[in-house]
Amino acid sequence: MFTGIITDVGEILSLDPRGDLGARIGTGYDAARIDIGASIACDGVCLTVVRTGTEPRNWFEVQISAETLSKTNLGTWAPGVAVNLERALRVGDELGGHIVSGHVDGLAEVVALHPEGDSLRVTFRAPRGLAGFIAPKGSVALNGTSLTVNEVEGTDFGINFIPHTQKVTTWGRVALGDKVNLEIDTLARYVARLQDWAA
Repeated sequence: MFTGIITDVGEILSLDPRGDLGARIGTGYDAARIDIGASIACDGVCLTVVRTGTEPRNWFEVQISAETLSKTNLGTWAPGVAVNLERALRVGDELGGHIVSGHVDGLAEVVALHPEGDSLRVTFRAPRGLAGFIAPKGSVALNGTSLTVNEVEGTDFGINFIPHTQKVTTWGRVALGDKVNLEIDTLARYVARLQDWAA
């Protein structure tokens, strides 16, 4: 379980395509304090740590299944790519964002970028089957970042990125046409399910 508050921007150091895709990710986390089997959200995808090391810098390795690659943007990873990271929530941690599972529902596409003062307004297009779960002033997780939706029009929705968010995440590098990992709000999912059940 995660909160969508990014605590490090890692870097893809290497990829191993044999079997499941293996990825070595450089991190500012102390690798000596990352347990084997720990969960780390990488661009919003909950992945299991299988190895760690400290030379020449702190790093951890994860394995990515074909199923995960088919549902996320992790197949676009390459050495040098920056990745939003978040350690799993611990009992007593501050819940600064919203409840995020790390189970990506689909990909949203960046369809417009508009500077607004020092902030950046980004319009995303959601898959039609997920758009109904996105509401103005509701929460979504995009590439692992807990964000508030400003407006919704059909399958498009807007997010405002303040300078701080752009600085401490990968959102300062966003580009038109990017495909990003989308996780809808868990509460929205259960409300929809209850409505279906009641009907």
